[in-house]
Amino acid sequence: LLHQVPQLKWTLVAKGTPVMNESELATLVLKIMINMTSFYPSRDADGAIIRPMPMVKRMLSEPNVLPHIVQLLLTFDPVLVEQVAILLYRILEDNPKLSTLYTTGVFFFILMYTGSNLLPIGRFLSLTHDKQAFRSEKESCSDIMSRSILGQLLPEAMVAYLNNHGPDKFATIFLGEYDTPEAIWSGDMRSLMIQKIAYHLADFTPRLQSNNRAIYQYCPIPIITYPSLEYELFCDIYYLRNLCNSTKFPSWPISDPVKLLKEVLGAWRVEVDKKPATMSVDDAYKVLDLSTGVHHEDSVVRKAYFRLAQKYHPDKNPTGRERFEAINAAYEYLCSKSARMGSGPDPNNIVLILRTQSILFDRYSAELQPYKYAGYPMLIKTIKLESEDSELFSKTAPLLAAASECAYHTVRCSALNAEELRREQGLEAIYNAFERCVSVLSASSQETDVAVDVCTHIIRCYSVAAQFPACRDRLIEMPELVKSVCRVLYYRQLTKLGIAGVDCISSLANDAILQMHLLQAGALWHLLLTLFEYDHTLEEGGVEQEEGSNKQAECNKLAIHSVHALARLGGYLPEPDITPDNPIVKEALNAMLSPYISKQLHKDIPHETLKLVNSNSENPYLVWNNGTRSELTQFLEEQRDSAVRRGESDPAFGAEFKYSAHTGELVVGTVYLRIYNSNPTFPLEDPKSFVVDLLEFLQTKSDSMTSQSVFPTEDTKHGQMALESLANVIRNTTGLELQMIGHYKALFSLLDSPYPTVQETALSVISSTTGNADCVSDIASAGVVSRLVIGLKGLPSDCRLQLLDTLYSLYSNTKLVKDAHDKGAVIYLLDIFCNSELAPIREKTAEVLSKMVMDKLVGPKVRITINKFLPTIFVDAMKQNPEASVSMLDSEHENPELIWNNETRQRVARVVKDECEKLYQKHKSNPLTGWSIGEDFQLSLEDVGGEVVVAGVYLRIFVSNPGWVLRRPKQFLEELMERVLSLMNSGNNQEMELVTQSLILLLEAQSALAEQLPATGYINRVLSTMAGKGESAQKPGILLFHQIAKCKVCVEVMANCDSIAPLHRAMKLRKDMLVISCEMFNRIFGYNHDSLVSQSLSSGLVKDLLGILGSRLDNIQNKAACKAQVVNALKALERSLVYGEEVTKLLKSSNVWSQYEAQKHDLFIEDRPVMALTAQPTTAGYLTMSQQAMPSVPPPIDNMDTDRDNLLL
Repeated sequence: LLHQVPQLKWTLVAKGTPVMNESELATLVLKIMINMTSFYPSRDADGAIIRPMPMVKRMLSEPNVLPHIVQLLLTFDPVLVEQVAILLYRILEDNPKLSTLYTTGVFFFILMYTGSNLLPIGRFLSLTHDKQAFRSEKESCSDIMSRSILGQLLPEAMVAYLNNHGPDKFATIFLGEYDTPEAIWSGDMRSLMIQKIAYHLADFTPRLQSNNRAIYQYCPIPIITYPSLEYELFCDIYYLRNLCNSTKFPSWPISDPVKLLKEVLGAWRVEVDKKPATMSVDDAYKVLDLSTGVHHEDSVVRKAYFRLAQKYHPDKNPTGRERFEAINAAYEYLCSKSARMGSGPDPNNIVLILRTQSILFDRYSAELQPYKYAGYPMLIKTIKLESEDSELFSKTAPLLAAASECAYHTVRCSALNAEELRREQGLEAIYNAFERCVSVLSASSQETDVAVDVCTHIIRCYSVAAQFPACRDRLIEMPELVKSVCRVLYYRQLTKLGIAGVDCISSLANDAILQMHLLQAGALWHLLLTLFEYDHTLEEGGVEQEEGSNKQAECNKLAIHSVHALARLGGYLPEPDITPDNPIVKEALNAMLSPYISKQLHKDIPHETLKLVNSNSENPYLVWNNGTRSELTQFLEEQRDSAVRRGESDPAFGAEFKYSAHTGELVVGTVYLRIYNSNPTFPLEDPKSFVVDLLEFLQTKSDSMTSQSVFPTEDTKHGQMALESLANVIRNTTGLELQMIGHYKALFSLLDSPYPTVQETALSVISSTTGNADCVSDIASAGVVSRLVIGLKGLPSDCRLQLLDTLYSLYSNTKLVKDAHDKGAVIYLLDIFCNSELAPIREKTAEVLSKMVMDKLVGPKVRITINKFLPTIFVDAMKQNPEASVSMLDSEHENPELIWNNETRQRVARVVKDECEKLYQKHKSNPLTGWSIGEDFQLSLEDVGGEVVVAGVYLRIFVSNPGWVLRRPKQFLEELMERVLSLMNSGNNQEMELVTQSLILLLEAQSALAEQLPATGYINRVLSTMAGKGESAQKPGILLFHQIAKCKVCVEVMANCDSIAPLHRAMKLRKDMLVISCEMFNRIFGYNHDSLVSQSLSSGLVKDLLGILGSRLDNIQNKAACKAQVVNALKALERSLVYGEEVTKLLKSSNVWSQYEAQKHDLFIEDRPVMALTAQPTTAGYLTMSQQAMPSVPPPIDNMDTDRDNLLL
């Protein structure tokens, strides 16, 4: 270049002050070259390699140019080194001469650089290190080390790091201090590497300074060994020691777990197959032409190696290849640790290999699950050898612990592995190791002991293996295994081992045979004892804890796992943890833990269960305190010690264990009755079963509860307690009433008990079930209601109100109402209603009687029976307001519906009491005795001083107070009509006058009743009677039709029958009532019915009316008014469209009509008062009653459907 560019030559030889020094000039030249290479890239825009290569790159890569550029690296000038690295990267990119670059020594020179600007160097190394055409002298090395020229200079991890993470991160690592699973590198290691390269280059640097045209002659460097990596095992891209350091690197990511597993298994085979070295130190000295039998320093060995390597290198001596390879092998042997240590497998390396596998199967089980583990032959062999080693527990390398842990993790990862372990006889191999380690456990053993570690991993391995049927079958053939598993629970200080043992018991419980093996080995004693070490306050306190830092937390964890194991051992849990049901275990746990606590195992809520076990509690299911816990703990410790030391324990497995605190308690089912009765609202778990158990228990005690005895027996007390519990559970739990069906005969028989408490409680039970229709039907079918009826007289007065409530509920059933009526319930109830001194009881009695009366089938008979003793108004009052009925009974009354005083009240009470007492005496001898009152019996209360009574209404009082609000006005109307017809036929004028007056006043006071009269048919009957009777029978008819003529509905009925003729006849017979008759016709014709006009014409009424106008009416008062009514009536007839002309013709033919035709006579017609026929009535209803007789509520109003529309307020 100097010859081609004269300016450069003259510049270099110029004298005087230089413009730039050599370094600056070199830097400028390098930048010019970099720019030139950038102008001519190696690839086009599409990324295709350009051929032929650009001239600038071709010229710079010539053998007489490139070495000089490379050797600039030996200046170690930071700027020059950086620019050279950049230029070399540009030149060698896609350069076919890249593969021979190593011969320039560039990799030696560039790694000797001590500066920190390594990023361009890293990029250069990344581009070139694995593309060199060299041959590695190391026979057994990884693929990357065989391909990379850096394999002889850097640790394999650094080369892999450059490949995997790129030049940027490589530069970071190369400059720093790192000790990780993927890189171990430090400044000391870098210095050592630079020193080794410098030794290798020897005198080339001084030579280059004296002759800058010298070119380096390549000589391969022996592999550099780093003392800090002497004991490291490297697989794939990881240092296993650091990878297995879970404390420092707890979850270091592994990019390809499958690949690492393969590499580790390969390393394991290599380690196991290690043979003694093929040469000795003296042999190596001899190859290097050094004296044997003495120790030579490393510098002496290195110089000998360099001298011989240069002499026999194949590039200089084509016939010296074999000699060169022997020299390399000897030097490598002397540099390796094989020369300093013994040969053969290294136990520490095997431990690292096993632990790495455990980490892989633990963290990456999902990725490894499809693969069958291929290392079982070596693993089982290792376990066997270690188990048989007499120095097992004194070794520094815990090989057996690592092997057992690896076995556990492989089995847990995949079912394929579990089956493979079984086929390879691995279960037996690890059992021998387990037995060896269990035998050395003692009270002084620590969690860190090798034996404890081995036992923990092997137990976990069996826990996983027990999930697979084939493995369980093999475990069944190893009964001693179960004993050993239970034995580890004996050492309470080994909590983690205990947790593993409990989990193993839980897994073994999958098989019924293994369950029995566990029982016989004493598993129950060990598991139950751990429950009492639980502290629920730690769990509820909310304090954060680190795993293993709190001993109590470990005990809590053990207790929780024990609860789960007990649940699986007994078969308590549902899917997915279901195990075979074991009644022996359940019976034992029921006895030792109580049925209530053992049932908690079904729920799988360990915290709540353990809290219950370790707390004092007294509820209907559980009596549990310090005393019961102490008793159980003592029993369990005795059985556990016996099982461990003598191999035998309680043959009943604790099923016969009894607590002294439970001796005096009465238990039905699983409930303590004394405690339940003191807390009846306690929520029961299965109240239905409890009711069934109580009923069965009561059946066994019924005789003692109903038999006569001076003092209650123990059975009687127990029966009373059970009966009280039955009442409580039915009262406090809905839906249990149906359980009583079929048991009512026995329950009702307890009402005959001589003990009042039994009677009251039995009644309470019955009362609690009467709200259910099915129960009521069953009581009706049982035919036992007579016992309740008799109880109205025979049971203690304290329970009478409850008895009445019960009857009220039962009387919703017609059959029960009928049976009660037939047995005399009415007379018993009337006795209480009339003679009791307690108002609430009398009011409830009134409700019960009204309930009976309202029954559709039997109610009428009940009403009749009651009416034989009391006026009917009391029955209606009972239906509407029981309180008012009691007040009515106790008060004095005189109103249209009732005349009641002390004399009548005492008379009724005396008769009812006597009748009730007679019946009760009969029932005492025979409860099934029926009762009936004679049909002719009637306690007459209405015949008071000759009073006329119709439908329970005293007419004399009603006439004086027609505005009284009647209970059944329609019935009163119908009976009045019937009585009027009867009197019209019989001729009793005095009574007929009173009855007629009452009828007219009723229709005036309640005009709406007239609209219901046509439907009764009485209008036609009255007309027929009037037509056939004489003068005395006409007055009631005239007054009636005069009143109902105001009602359009009634007039329409009259228009549809022959009504005018009878009325015309009555008018002629009763001239004294002419005014009323004329007014009646005026009202009738005012509705303009043609049929009525026709009847008037045919009957001659028109002529007679004209005759009235022409007569003087001497004996008639208010003549003018009478004639005015006639004129209006005739004018109404004249308005008929059909018969009006005929009427007009008759009127025109009369000489009288012309005198009245054109005049209005309304002034002659007086507006009658509403009740003109009688004196003005006083204020109606109960308001007229004296203050003494006034009830506290309004009078009862009939609420029957037929009368609902009849009421006038």
